[in-house]
Amino acid sequence: MKNNQPASRLGLRGWVYAGKYSFERYLYFGHRLSGLGLAAYMVLHIIETANRIRGEHAWAQLMALFASPPFKVIEYLLFAMAVFHAMNGIRLFLVELGFFLGKPREPIYPYQSSVKKHRPLTYLMMILAGLLMALGGSSLFFP
Repeated sequence: MKNNQPASRLGLRGWVYAGKYSFERYLYFGHRLSGLGLAAYMVLHIIETANRIRGEHAWAQLMALFASPPFKVIEYLLFAMAVFHAMNGIRLFLVELGFFLGKPREPIYPYQSSVKKHRPLTYLMMILAGLLMALGGSSLFFP
């Protein structure tokens, strides 16, 4: 170990372990995963669009594959990732600007966390995300 620091014993569990941070830590992990998923989709979308070079027949086959039920589920998951990432990003943006944090006060030990002050915003944004996901799923699966 460098600098005589103790080894972390959490391993991979430490990436998602919430500890004292609870719900917001899981949102942080979900935000990272959805961002990686959206970035992977962007790459796949460029590859899929480049398939037009192979001709009309190859393009029609690929579009027929994308119209199949398994790809409808994947399309919904992509939509859900985009909605979650957007709503959580708006929440983070508002918190970073200082909204929903309460009045500033002198930092005296033991320090108090502001997490509970903006937790209603967190619940509101996640409920909105859930409603949007349900609405999007209903139009995707039940046209």
